[in-house]
Amino acid sequence: MVPPSASYSFIVRLQIANRPGMLGRVASAIGDAGGDIGAVDLVETTRERTERDITVKARDSVHAQQIASRLKRVTGVRVGPISDRTFLMHLGGKIEIRNKVAVRTRDDLSMAYTPGVARVCLAIRDDRQRAFSLTIKHNTVAVVTDGTAVLGLGDIGPEAALPVMEGKAMLFKEFAGVDAFPICLGTKDVDKIVETVKLVSPVFGGINLEDIGAPRCFEVEERLRKELDIPVFHDDQHGTAVVVLAALLNALKIVRKDARRLRVVVTGVGAAGTATIKILQASGVRDIIGVDEHGIIHRGRTQGMDFMKRWVAVATNPRRVTGGLGAALEGADVFIGLSVPGILTARDLKRMRRDPIVFAMANPDPEIRPEEAGRHVRVMATGRSDYPNQINNVLCFPGFFRGLLDARARAVNDEMKLAAAGALASCVNRDELSAEYIIPSVFNKNVAPAVAHGVARAAHETAAAGRRRRLDIAGKR
Repeated sequence: MVPPSASYSFIVRLQIANRPGMLGRVASAIGDAGGDIGAVDLVETTRERTERDITVKARDSVHAQQIASRLKRVTGVRVGPISDRTFLMHLGGKIEIRNKVAVRTRDDLSMAYTPGVARVCLAIRDDRQRAFSLTIKHNTVAVVTDGTAVLGLGDIGPEAALPVMEGKAMLFKEFAGVDAFPICLGTKDVDKIVETVKLVSPVFGGINLEDIGAPRCFEVEERLRKELDIPVFHDDQHGTAVVVLAALLNALKIVRKDARRLRVVVTGVGAAGTATIKILQASGVRDIIGVDEHGIIHRGRTQGMDFMKRWVAVATNPRRVTGGLGAALEGADVFIGLSVPGILTARDLKRMRRDPIVFAMANPDPEIRPEEAGRHVRVMATGRSDYPNQINNVLCFPGFFRGLLDARARAVNDEMKLAAAGALASCVNRDELSAEYIIPSVFNKNVAPAVAHGVARAAHETAAAGRRRRLDIAGKR
């Protein structure tokens, strides 16, 4: 059963009869209904009653309603307003724009705006690169979506996608000091998406594509990479791939296996799955099998194929395996799930080689739950925060863009992605490394700087940087 989560937490105001044991009865009612009590705040007390705000975590919206119904049946308790904490967090939006300099005097106004600003405008007209030093461009990223592949919700539209993009902008700022702004487009047309991003690009130092459905996302990214002189990064593809590789690098240290001799199965061959296959190949993995809802992808298969799956058919599956997931897992070392819940069983795991590694990342429910995988798996990871080894894109994209912006990179390349994965893996020290700790926490303050440093270094080493490399304090490059 899914445990209660802050995602479905609420605050309920209760008027409780002022008699001994009443608070205990309230707590018992919540516990009996499966809720998890958080804060208990006193609002007001009189001789007859006590008014309290109680924070409760639930499993989902229906469960929250069940808990509230159970409280209404407690004698001596009156249930007042119920506030959904997640909706409260989103009221009015989660981000805002603030000024960096004060405008208090006429002198301030004359420099920040007219007439002084005209001199800055002319300086940029004469040298467009000065926009990086004289405007927000040097530290600003556009988070662009068309709302067609949002989380596990699918095509929900640009307005409904906005809360996710706001959240992304929050994480950019919180973890890497990057100013990001959501751009939710009211079109699914590839030509219009590309043209719109090109038209707004003068404001930004980088473009983060997000939640654009496959296979259109591949074309959008490829065209923008060719037509823009700032880096374009599709986080659903490459952010996922970087974090998966980082986790795998550390998992391999535990099972003592060589990447070049691995057999890897990837389920879900969409944007993230394809990018994961590519980064694994770039890291030295040779034997990869992709599996989708139609079975193993192989040369000659015609069902459910698009241009990226045709590439996968040619570039993977060197042993020409055919059939379903069970056939793919026969003798496999690693399972990487980017697909749908519940498709993997304990029986499937027994087909794998000794010390199998399983990354079951379907959200919100993984391909197999850790409780079910149990002793059949040596290293287990999911996409969830309530299990060990959460593989989460936030470990990548803030630091990745910090490095791109610091180097003033013109594009993203494989060397940067590999450097980011290696830097992320190195954030887990050897004395910390264990089967339940192969990837650092998203709140590890060393993560974003380490990833940024790796990306910036790779940008300079591959001549993709647009500015000279700075010396560190010790005078070393």
